[in-house]
Amino acid sequence: MSKPNSTALKIVLTLAAIMLAASVSFQRTPVNAAQQELPNGKGVELARDKCVTCHEADLIIAQRLTKQGWTREVEKMVRWGASVNDAEKETLVEYFSTHFPQRKAVAVAATNEARGKQIFEDKCLVCHEIDLVEAQRLGKPGWTREVDKMIRWGASVTDAEKEPLVEYLAKSYGPRPLTPAR
Repeated sequence: MSKPNSTALKIVLTLAAIMLAASVSFQRTPVNAAQQELPNGKGVELARDKCVTCHEADLIIAQRLTKQGWTREVEKMVRWGASVNDAEKETLVEYFSTHFPQRKAVAVAATNEARGKQIFEDKCLVCHEIDLVEAQRLGKPGWTREVDKMIRWGASVTDAEKEPLVEYLAKSYGPRPLTPAR
């Protein structure tokens, strides 16, 4: 074999080895079977046949929608090409809304508000009287600046505590509604 052909063969073999190594390293790692399982119930097989062919189940499981939201989602998928008839749409919407309902936000909001109030009492009222806070009447951006300033000045408010504190302050001590002049 001549020297130019030998060099070309080495280049081709090197490129082939690189491509093989790249294809092996970029192969998808198998997804945990537990992540892929939809809960059993009327409509699970239909969901597997019609939905999990394009989407992984964890995408469906992560969504938490109302029945109306699931109806819109299924209709959107049909518009985008999913082959689902009207009876199947109803079954899918029932299945999804039963197994993946909207989470209750009220409990989270109440918990965040209580947490914000506790942070306020523990961290702010150590140095300030409540009348000073009541007089501020700031919106959320104003309270964010105020809390940032207090942190710079030494308030021991963590990053995790800042958001619930600001939310509490803005809700409890936000701007007063404008009253018409008499």
